[in-house]
Amino acid sequence: MTVHIGAKPGEIAETVLMPGDPLRAKWAAETFLDNPVCVNEVRGMLGFTGTWRGHRVTIHGSGMGMPSLSIYANELIRDYGAKTLIRIGSAGAMQESVKLRDIVLAQTASTLSTPSRGIFRELNFAPCADFGLLRAANDAAQARGIATHVGGIYSSDVFYDERPDLNEQMTRHGVLAVEMEAAELYILAARYGVRALAVLTISDHLLTQEALPSADRQSSFRDMVEIALEAAFA
Repeated sequence: MTVHIGAKPGEIAETVLMPGDPLRAKWAAETFLDNPVCVNEVRGMLGFTGTWRGHRVTIHGSGMGMPSLSIYANELIRDYGAKTLIRIGSAGAMQESVKLRDIVLAQTASTLSTPSRGIFRELNFAPCADFGLLRAANDAAQARGIATHVGGIYSSDVFYDERPDLNEQMTRHGVLAVEMEAAELYILAARYGVRALAVLTISDHLLTQEALPSADRQSSFRDMVEIALEAAFA
């Protein structure tokens, strides 16, 4: 039991999927896991542990933004022994070739700032995914015939962005999409020597202003969860 996670020792699996929304964690656990059990509800941040094809899996919310994710990822790794952490979440496309409902696998995650920035001081650390997870996720997506993009993303520390000039540079330099958590997850994985990956569903588009209706998001997110699970146990 930690300050933010009420699970007892042994109730968190070594493989953890981390959606931002705790209710999405509940949906994913009830949809994909056998015998899911709620192991955390401190501050409403739900976590569930069950099995997928015989493998123990925890699906635990991270909250929005890197400071919130940092709290849960630190405790899951340090106090509960998590070894594989996969972010499953939505993202906004920044390239014309990336369409709504496409999957983005974040090879790298650029950012202006993370909770770990103070550690590196003047160094621009380059957060990146675990290659084994990245390759397995891409294989799983290709086998399903899902439109998938592998490359760099941008982890923003603000949702209501007022830097169109920065977005233009991200697009110019081939950044596929923007979200708010992956860079800190990748940094923490490097620090603790564990595996991490972000599997993202495109829910809106910064260039075209398109967005998925809320009713369509749930069905589109199924592919993302299945890819993450297959990658974790490839």
